[in-house]
Amino acid sequence: MENFVVTIARGYGSGGKTIGKMLAKELGVEYYDQDLIKLASEESGIHEGLFGQADEKVKKSFFINKKRYKNGLLSPKSKGFVSDENLFNYQAKVIKELADKGNCIIVGRCADYILKGRKNVVKVFVFADHDACVKNAMETCSITEKEAIRRIEKIDKERSSYYKYYTGNDWDNARNYDVCLDSSDLGFEKCVEIIKGYLKVKAE
Repeated sequence: MENFVVTIARGYGSGGKTIGKMLAKELGVEYYDQDLIKLASEESGIHEGLFGQADEKVKKSFFINKKRYKNGLLSPKSKGFVSDENLFNYQAKVIKELADKGNCIIVGRCADYILKGRKNVVKVFVFADHDACVKNAMETCSITEKEAIRRIEKIDKERSSYYKYYTGNDWDNARNYDVCLDSSDLGFEKCVEIIKGYLKVKAE
């Protein structure tokens, strides 16, 4: 595939970020994750800290009325200019611009939904069994088993709620993705090879 974008949704501790970086390096393309926050801040002029506070999480009060992403941006003079919804929309704008710009890997932030309908997008979900996620989290973050379990439960719940709020879909539903990979069964390198293989087959 000459022009492509790979989006990677991932469970905490599954190694989705590592797989994304490995894939980007092997393919020689750009990798975007946390830097999406900085780019959205530069695009909007809104402080980067506000984007960080709303990154892949929603306020509890938001659960009353879910709002699917519908594009559109509010002007600096608008009351809701720094609302979480407008922050999401600016980040979505950046994701679309990056996808238009060239081949890349984009991790999280509902990128699969934002770029839906584009034939050159491959949507991946990476997961792993609980024990593997705990082990990976402990090693990566140098934390205890208890803290790793707490983080996995908290962050996966936040990501799930965030995805549901902005897309109306279930984050871990296989129907949202082209490829679902169990990194605890396959290992990171095989996951990378499978994604590369899928890109090749899709290009034929």
